[in-house]
Amino acid sequence: MSFRIGQGYDAHQLKIGLPLIIGGVDIPYKKGVLAHSDGDVLIHAIIDAMLGAFNLGDIGKLFPNSSKWENASSLQMLQFAYDFIIHKFPNASILNIDSTIILEKPKLLPYTSKMKRNITNILPIGDSDISIKATTTDKLGFIGLEQGIAAQAVCLIKLT
Repeated sequence: MSFRIGQGYDAHQLKIGLPLIIGGVDIPYKKGVLAHSDGDVLIHAIIDAMLGAFNLGDIGKLFPNSSKWENASSLQMLQFAYDFIIHKFPNASILNIDSTIILEKPKLLPYTSKMKRNITNILPIGDSDISIKATTTDKLGFIGLEQGIAAQAVCLIKLT
């Protein structure tokens, strides 16, 4: 038995009039994410962390910018990534995920329980096995100027 950890990161531009989808939740806000898929930075960071823990490359390797994944739902991408991983590692377990969403506005606390539910409906982990936090950059950089959004995630796995 061995334990591994993977980390993931994603960032996207914010533009007026686009949808803001984070953790599979469509959050009402004047700005949304400019991206090839639905631009869900939280799910993308989690996928990257999972792939990294299993040494399977990064999200771009599994989901290239092709027409197949254009405007794709990141929750569907998470399901695809999990199925891909379990096919290669059938006895592996995801033990926990810790994540942080970084954006200036809007406040995300009202949405984090729904984000958790969306993720735990796909991954075989419970609410206590996933942490979703949000923070700002105190108006510093492209995130602080509300030009972008980012997320990072860490995933701990057990291989048997």
